Amino acid sequence: MIKAINFWSFPGGLDGKKDVKQAIKEARILGYEGIELSFGDSGTLSPSTTAGEMREIIKTAKAEKIKLSSLCAGFYWAYNFASSKPEDRKKAIEMTKKYIDTAEALGVEKILVIPAAVDVFFNPAAEVISYEDAYSRSVAALEQLVPYAEKKKVVLGVENVWNRFLSMSVLEMKNFVDIFNSKYLGVYFDVGNVIPFGYSEQWIRILGKRIIAVHFKDFKREAGNGGMVGFVDLLSGDVNWPEVMKALKETGYNGPLTAEMIPYYRYHPEVRLKVTSIAMDTIMGRR
Repeated sequence: MIKAINFWSFPGGLDGKKDVKQAIKEARILGYEGIELSFGDSGTLSPSTTAGEMREIIKTAKAEKIKLSSLCAGFYWAYNFASSKPEDRKKAIEMTKKYIDTAEALGVEKILVIPAAVDVFFNPAAEVISYEDAYSRSVAALEQLVPYAEKKKVVLGVENVWNRFLSMSVLEMKNFVDIFNSKYLGVYFDVGNVIPFGYSEQWIRILGKRIIAVHFKDFKREAGNGGMVGFVDLLSGDVNWPEVMKALKETGYNGPLTAEMIPYYRYHPEVRLKVTSIAMDTIMGRR
């Protein structure tokens, strides 16, 4: 397992203002071994990113001995596989293909995918979609995308995110992934996202080999309503870290452990990156 950091965890990363090459250099200084970059409509990695720009990113990562361990994307909140609008569903599929192409060009093996959203928890004005429609439309979209991912040798990781879809039942997530019967579609398991609804170690043991990547976050249940305020520093919440690591080892997981640390500290947000690196070393038994 390698210790990695998500690009959005860097101050300026979430809004696309952080320079990617600088983030890679800082990740190495802070003791991380990998970095998860982000893909979207705009920013350093987008459909308009040139081959030359990607070669520079690869060059920087090699020089710093940092693995480009995975990619994430936030565009699914705007372009939902389950949208009632055919044009939005089409855009989500088109963007995902470009996302896969970018991963292939960077030599990244795994990407995070949000399979559908019944609603958008941070946008009350967003469309609310029936669960049944979310399920059927998500399957239809992924049936188009899995063969494309297989061709490109990029694994799609369905994340347990706060989309009110596949997020509260590990058995449903397991059965959903099994529909596709492909080694190029698995689960991108977020340790912290599951805490308001269940136990991370139970999900890990049930999903087993289906887990292709892992996000590290911590969450404090007593924060109440499941809002972002519940996300806290690693080792400060209700994730049972010894059991999580035990379960990952039992399943034979050997991929990236990627900290996704948002929202930022109000002051000196860069300090959280240092705190997280130390906490991850402790969780992983390195200190």
